[in-house]
Amino acid sequence: MALGIFWASVCLLVFLAILSLDIMGFFKRENKFPVEGRTVLLTGGSQGMGLKIAILLSQRGANIIIVARDLKKLESALSQVQAAAKNPSTQRFHIISADVTSESENTRLLVEATSWNNGQVPEIVWTNAGSARPQLFLETSFDTMNKQFDINYWSHTYLAHKTLKAWLYPETPHPAADGPGKLKSELPRHFIMTSSSVAFVNIAGYSPYGPSKTALRALADSLRYELLLYNGARRSTNKTLQPPAPFDVNIQVVYPGTIQSPGLELENTTKHPVTHILEASDPVQSEMEAAMAAVKGLERGEYMVPTNWLGLLLRMGSLGGSPRNNIIIDTLGQWLASIVWLFVGPDMDGKAWGWGKKEGMPVLKEAQ
Repeated sequence: MALGIFWASVCLLVFLAILSLDIMGFFKRENKFPVEGRTVLLTGGSQGMGLKIAILLSQRGANIIIVARDLKKLESALSQVQAAAKNPSTQRFHIISADVTSESENTRLLVEATSWNNGQVPEIVWTNAGSARPQLFLETSFDTMNKQFDINYWSHTYLAHKTLKAWLYPETPHPAADGPGKLKSELPRHFIMTSSSVAFVNIAGYSPYGPSKTALRALADSLRYELLLYNGARRSTNKTLQPPAPFDVNIQVVYPGTIQSPGLELENTTKHPVTHILEASDPVQSEMEAAMAAVKGLERGEYMVPTNWLGLLLRMGSLGGSPRNNIIIDTLGQWLASIVWLFVGPDMDGKAWGWGKKEGMPVLKEAQ
């Protein structure tokens, strides 16, 4: 037994050493999110983390199409993204003013983006538009709840449906393979959605916002499994009337936490005091820190991409049947998170309960 414990300890130490070196970047990984020379359609890219994402992708050589409502903000963002170009003489940039909460507007913007991209649907589509209006459930109007779903769920869903259909079932069918078993192959397409770390664990005061981001996570899980069907069809020897796309399609989701931005300042105007207490110790990232973490996670090929350590812990603690980024790390992380939550859960419960006991029954505000 002693010998067994010794070798088990040695193996554990070796594993931890390799894991530490990997985290520190000593092992080179293939970039699974190459963007140079490819076109990225990015919604919500005129400010905040979205603008920083556009700048980072421009620095990596991508052609960028930014979508937002405010034309003045779009024009300002365009100049910043152009200035960051890796290859200024060859990269192209475009802006589209659109209301992404409208299904018809999503149709229009994808048609315009495809036309601008020489008739080709952009290879990478990132739905980053979103907003949060945190407040107590009983003080939230149904109109506000609907608007939260419009921007945080439906805007992503509309563009996902239209983009995936355009990639997989274009008006002009994809050409068939040259012969039996001969596979045409292009770089994968990427459809990326920005959710939120509240999709893993919601807290008091985010009831108008959290459900929409949780729904987005569920949609992504479902789409990822459905796309395996289409990706598998590319390798089939069974020919049908519908030629498969000459590329795989990847679904990925980014889960940012608290970001120091104009959006956070706006959130804080409606946020209940108990919400401030519950997230007082949360890590706060700059817009660029969150954007960099998101892009690097995509380059590692991760499906679920939290942007800070808290989001990583929350993700591991609520994986359920969601796909793993790394089987070993995520399994160990689940064990760790389950232990941590034995202490964090009761602490959060106590803070909410304690606020009510100290402050008394809140005066009901008019629903907004």
